[in-house]
Amino acid sequence: MSDFLPFSLPDIGKDEIAEVVDSLQSGWLTTGPKTKRFEQDFARFVGNEVEAIAVNSATSGLHLALEAVGVGAGDEVITTPYTFTATAEVIRYLGAHPVFVDIDPATLNIDPLKLEQAITPRTKAILPVHFAGLSCDMEKIFEIARGYKLRVVEDAAHALPTIYRGRLVGTLGSDATVYSFYATKTVATGEGGMVVTHDAEVANRCRIMRLHGISRDAFDRYCSPSPSWQYEVVAPGFKYNMTDLVASLGIHQLKKAWTFQRKREGMAERYHSALAGLPIVPPPKPALDDVHAWHLYVIRLKESVKLSRARFIEHMAAKGIGCSVHFIPLHVQPYWRDTYGLKPDSFPGALSAYERAVSLPLYTKMTGADQERVIGAVMEVLASEAAEVGLNGRGHFKHHQGGGINDHQKMV
Repeated sequence: MSDFLPFSLPDIGKDEIAEVVDSLQSGWLTTGPKTKRFEQDFARFVGNEVEAIAVNSATSGLHLALEAVGVGAGDEVITTPYTFTATAEVIRYLGAHPVFVDIDPATLNIDPLKLEQAITPRTKAILPVHFAGLSCDMEKIFEIARGYKLRVVEDAAHALPTIYRGRLVGTLGSDATVYSFYATKTVATGEGGMVVTHDAEVANRCRIMRLHGISRDAFDRYCSPSPSWQYEVVAPGFKYNMTDLVASLGIHQLKKAWTFQRKREGMAERYHSALAGLPIVPPPKPALDDVHAWHLYVIRLKESVKLSRARFIEHMAAKGIGCSVHFIPLHVQPYWRDTYGLKPDSFPGALSAYERAVSLPLYTKMTGADQERVIGAVMEVLASEAAEVGLNGRGHFKHHQGGGINDHQKMV
């Protein structure tokens, strides 16, 4: 339909377009001056004297970061099953094995209370994922990591910008933090990612390995005023570099990161208020000193809703609203299930969240009228479902304004 409201759209402005045109006219298309500028801008944005290494995706960034901290064949890396497959697949790239730990049903982030029982003599690192833009409980994760001398690499694909206990994710003390600039992300360049670290050795290893294990990148060699063709291959690296065309978008998207976050936060509050009283579990709000990036707004249908999640999404689509599901847990996906002998009930928290989860549209190009369409459609679908199955008592709902949940509310 012509008035279909998609699940997500990037918010690209005139400055981004002009910067891309400038790059095209400059004659330098691959990794060059714009990529360096984006890295410098990103390091300043995060602060606390970090180094930033631009890559072609968050997937490649996670691969580089894990390789740089020494994860190798036979090692184990603890992570969550409630994530996109990229989080775990990079562990397999290195011949290591993911060890999944279930989620906290309130936050949908990895449950730190279950971490310790997953540690074995082969455990090398912990890979937490800041789901939807809400920070994991990093204090507890770091405490466990220090106790067992484990490395920590944060999957911050959803978490730009996210604050945990007054500090920006990326400055919390992990060995590396990896961000995504995929088309649906809060800062979008189509494809792309960034590795941030305080560790100079990790940064240097990532830089070398992102471009074939070569000791000097092409920009340095080709732009030298004196003959500078010599280079050394010091490792069997990868082809993970960011191009200047992508960086051109990132330079200006990054300038808008906090503006985007404030708009997303306001939209999330509007959803919280307008949908209060419906038979759904809204996403948790951040703690007092935290800031949620609001990459996703994930509701969960309560058990009193007899309409299946699939039918709910179909009804929303029929009303011109695009929804999505984040995520199908890894332990029910064929590769991870069969390789590691996992069962659906191996991680009941992740499975339960998935079975009722729907991601509503939330992006900065949405207008107030767009959001009202989404709100109205959710109400209509749930109201018609209640009428069709004759729910009353526990299944009956009445919409009201205000309310919301506190950050400790559990799924019911």
